[in-house]
Amino acid sequence: MKNLLYLLLLIPFCGVCQQTLKQSNLQTSVSAAAGALGPDSVNKQNARKKFSPVPQRATRLALIPGFGQLYNHDYWKLPIVYLSMGGGIYSYYLNNLKYKDFLTAYKTFYEMDKNSKTFGQLKPGITQDSSRLTRVRNLFNTESEYIKLSRDVVERQKNYWRRNRNLSLIVTGLIYSLSIIEANVAAHLKTFDLSDDLTLRVEPKLSQPLLRQATPGVRLVLNL
Repeated sequence: MKNLLYLLLLIPFCGVCQQTLKQSNLQTSVSAAAGALGPDSVNKQNARKKFSPVPQRATRLALIPGFGQLYNHDYWKLPIVYLSMGGGIYSYYLNNLKYKDFLTAYKTFYEMDKNSKTFGQLKPGITQDSSRLTRVRNLFNTESEYIKLSRDVVERQKNYWRRNRNLSLIVTGLIYSLSIIEANVAAHLKTFDLSDDLTLRVEPKLSQPLLRQATPGVRLVLNL
């Protein structure tokens, strides 16, 4: 009877021991797997995931508008680059159209036959008040009409739209240059270390420039 009682008491204890042993083996297996990977393996995986662009490559790719930003993974900058350059090119196109309209009208006041002795001079009968039909377009070139304008007005409008056309070309060139510079600077910044090791701390220091006895002091240490 006593043996049976001891047996009944040992059964739950054996179950608890077996469960504890299983948990211990599981923890040992996990620790062994983590040890097999090691810190070097984890660091390599993190380094593989971190993108580090090459500034020279970013600059070369930026010669094609937007490709430098695409290489740097700055996708949100693509609309800015393309809209800016597209706006500059479209402005050049519109200003050039209007310039050519007034240039064509302006030429009608002058002798344009190269074989004529009066080439480049005002045609006979042309005065300051003479006018010609000139095509005038609206802002976005959606509509146009022909209006009689004097030579003086046509000349001033011709010069005005020529300046605007040249200015649009200069601005577009500046935007293109800025996109190349931005891609290069962004690539450099992405390779710049911004980790937690960038610290500034105060340390004690013993200074002994000309004296025999060391002088205590304080120095600032910046870790880069």
